[in-house]
Amino acid sequence: MDFRYIGKSGLRVSSICMGTMTFGSTTSKEEAFKIMDKAYDNGINFYDTAELYPVPPKANTAGITEQWVGEWLKTKDRDSIILATKVAGAASGWFVPPIRHGLTAIDSFHIKRAVEGSLKKLDTDYIDLYQMHWPDTVVPIEESLRAFDDLVKEGKVRYIGTSNDSAYGLTKANETAKNNKLARFESIQNNFSLLNPRFLDELATVCRNENISLLPYSPIAGGVLAGKYNNGLYPDGCRFTAYIKNKSPRVQAMANRFVNEKTIEATKKYMQLAKEYGISPVTLAVAYSKHFDFVASTIIGARTLNQVNESLAAFDFKIDDELMKKIEEVQKEILYPMG
Repeated sequence: MDFRYIGKSGLRVSSICMGTMTFGSTTSKEEAFKIMDKAYDNGINFYDTAELYPVPPKANTAGITEQWVGEWLKTKDRDSIILATKVAGAASGWFVPPIRHGLTAIDSFHIKRAVEGSLKKLDTDYIDLYQMHWPDTVVPIEESLRAFDDLVKEGKVRYIGTSNDSAYGLTKANETAKNNKLARFESIQNNFSLLNPRFLDELATVCRNENISLLPYSPIAGGVLAGKYNNGLYPDGCRFTAYIKNKSPRVQAMANRFVNEKTIEATKKYMQLAKEYGISPVTLAVAYSKHFDFVASTIIGARTLNQVNESLAAFDFKIDDELMKKIEEVQKEILYPMG
């Protein structure tokens, strides 16, 4: 098992993390427990959730995922698990969360309300990594960091991280933390995959120079890199099949970002590469996202138990220089498929 540390923290995590965002929507409790058990039995000690899960976020389902993860935790030794969750981002941004009456903010009040709710649902007395789900464009980052720092001092949270953030946002936050002697963000959870290598442009430099870890999510691009949407297919029960039919412009925009001519053409090339190396395209995609030195753990997801094996195979497959060169040739030919 390949273990890595998150940032400068004491969190030693498996290089693959089990994500839980479908637990309570497209994944039943029974199946969710089987998925988490399989991950645990295969050496995964890192599990990621959020107060807003499952997705798509709904007022009547928000929190179910944390409850289920909490129930599952009771079947394991708590100290054998590195548990991450998130406070919902601010309602002033691209999305209004259907919790706390749509008034969420990354201020002291909401951070402390959120963490108490998560601790209760997870039925634990501490969270290993507590993350800001996305930045607040209104509340000063110093106020947010002071609230997070209070949680660390109280022992409710061990370390903190950010998500869906920019190079400026991450740098600004951690310089503010340093200047005010507050807990800093040890990690950043951003979208990063064969189809979306933008993290390499700027954020990778910040992470390397400041010893901050990326926790990539959507390494198979929401299932696109598995090839399920190739040849004009929109299979029943798949995320973007539902999204493309959704009347919300935001949801449709997300579907078009993931499933478009460039992503499908790039996926075709990556599937050919995977075939050449005798592996699944899912294995290739997960191996790519965990390949880099600034990555601590790649967050995989699964709706069903049988989807886990191809991701787990990435533990044993390493991308060599020759394969990376071929991948980079595809990325140069088809620039930024996801925009």
